[in-house]
Amino acid sequence: MSAPQPLFQRAFKEAGLATLVVAGLSFPVIAFRAEPDFNNILTLTSRWPLFFIFCALGFALRFVLTLWSARKKPAPALEQAARPGVRRPWLAPLGLAALIAYPLVMLALLGPLAAQKWVDTFGVQILIYVLLGWGLNIAVGLAGLLDLGYAAFYAVGAYAYALLVPITGLSFWALLPVCGLLAALWGFCIGFPVLRLRGDYLAIVTLAFAEILRIVLVNWDVVTHGEAGLFGFPPVTFFGLPFIPGPRGFAAHVGLPFAAVHKLIFLYFVVLALALVANFVSIRLRRLPLGRAWEALREDEIACRALGLDTANIKLTAFALGAFFAGIAGCMFALRQGVVSPSSFTFNESATILAIVVLGGRGSQWGVALAAVLIVGASEILRELTFLKAIFGPSFDPAQYRMLLVGLAMVAMMNFRPRGIVSARKPTILLNPSPEAAP
Repeated sequence: MSAPQPLFQRAFKEAGLATLVVAGLSFPVIAFRAEPDFNNILTLTSRWPLFFIFCALGFALRFVLTLWSARKKPAPALEQAARPGVRRPWLAPLGLAALIAYPLVMLALLGPLAAQKWVDTFGVQILIYVLLGWGLNIAVGLAGLLDLGYAAFYAVGAYAYALLVPITGLSFWALLPVCGLLAALWGFCIGFPVLRLRGDYLAIVTLAFAEILRIVLVNWDVVTHGEAGLFGFPPVTFFGLPFIPGPRGFAAHVGLPFAAVHKLIFLYFVVLALALVANFVSIRLRRLPLGRAWEALREDEIACRALGLDTANIKLTAFALGAFFAGIAGCMFALRQGVVSPSSFTFNESATILAIVVLGGRGSQWGVALAAVLIVGASEILRELTFLKAIFGPSFDPAQYRMLLVGLAMVAMMNFRPRGIVSARKPTILLNPSPEAAP
């Protein structure tokens, strides 16, 4: 029997093999790029520095992961289960206080003009994706229904607000639940014909429904204006006070100088409140019979039917409730962007939201929120790396590698933490409570 290889030798060997794999996969995509010249003729340009950087990253990551996997093995599962969990009751209030103080701190440190990007891009946008992730977590994480067309509900909420505001003249607060209910109705319409499907077939059908809706939005020019989208609808107001300069604006009524960041701060707190409501509803429903029925459906649908549970109603409620929060997020998206077009609700949106749920941990509220911050925040940070254009050429756009990084994160997560950043697959009710819980 041969002696085991030294740790560093094995790490170098596995890192070298990983480098070869990275080089083979990235060579036709990274090393060369076809660019049109002035005569619109494609010429092949090389990007060797970027190719070698990817190979070096693959070597370094595999080397570090090999050393990390060889650390001291954890205790057996039964021993870990017997250990009491460390409770940190101060963590949630501290996080909430940080979220509330974030836009105000940015405004105080950077000023009204520079704070706009940080409040909007790294505040409102991330919270919208947190809300979307928590909505999809109901269907995917709790009920186990793989949904690849979640962007369809997102689009319904956005288009509902953009279409109903000029027609009805209602305020944002009145149309917000309407957008959620219309998206929930669409979720019911999607859920009803797929009651007998599960697994891959369910995912394919939900993806098909989302593409049908997007094609309808593109071709229904009379109502949706096609690819141009809808714009010019009234923006959000502070309970009737518009965020405009002059005596009629919000700033004049509260005695502040006008700044465009006031609108973004208001949107930030509105989305934060809606996300907290979605979180509270999800946590409360998990402890009710409906939430336990979702978990039973996720674990074994056949056993769920054998127990006499109505799987049709369970699926419909999961689809409808998840779609409701997506419609709310779509309404906030329309208010933030000021324009709604079909290009904002492609399959990439559905894939991004699903990646947030899977990476964060299906069923975990904390994990989904953390994954949304990492994925969306990293995507926006890539846009700020403009200095890379001086190294790799003016045609290099770091933001186009966003989905590549998401894919690499998914591969790493499936290998090292298959249940996500924060695993929350434990049952919400125990038949044999611990002795400490006894009166």
